[in-house]
Amino acid sequence: MEDTYKTITEKTGEGFYSEKRSKFLAFAHHVSSADEVKEIVQEYRKKYYDARHVCYAYMLGPEKADFKANDDGEPSSTAGKPILGQILSNGLTDILIVVIRYYGGVNLGTGGLIVAYRTAAANSIEHCEVKECFVEEEVQFSFPYVMMNAVMKVVKTMEPRIVSQQYDNTCTITLSIRKSKAEELRNKLNSLSFS
Repeated sequence: MEDTYKTITEKTGEGFYSEKRSKFLAFAHHVSSADEVKEIVQEYRKKYYDARHVCYAYMLGPEKADFKANDDGEPSSTAGKPILGQILSNGLTDILIVVIRYYGGVNLGTGGLIVAYRTAAANSIEHCEVKECFVEEEVQFSFPYVMMNAVMKVVKTMEPRIVSQQYDNTCTITLSIRKSKAEELRNKLNSLSFS
């Protein structure tokens, strides 16, 4: 079972490409939602209000099921798709790449545009720090207070992230752990005895 995925750190990766006086400025961002994407794209539109095109592509989630490519007025599939292609060929997710084009007065043609957007996007990825993340699963466990030490011993050896804990006559702990280890964690907790 695949439970890892690659993304970039919070540090923005910047890329640049220039062809026949057209300039392509590329920016790669770590994102976790489509709303975040909208906000960032809006900021670039404001900041580079004098640019001809603000094209972008993004990929979200470990399953890479949520993605979009936007040509922003460039000929169909000459901007967003090549940017998305770079995200895919680098195996990344939770990433947004925005490429801003300043038109240089000379048409590049569809082939030239594809190369320009692809190269600028690739250049921004080169200036990112790529990190590997785990797909996590939450495990919830309820137990009597007398079992606290036994439960904490399992937590200490398996090292899940404690999401929440509630201590009363009956205690409940919610843990988050790498998906491939969730079953093992459940089994260890369930095999604890009340002694």
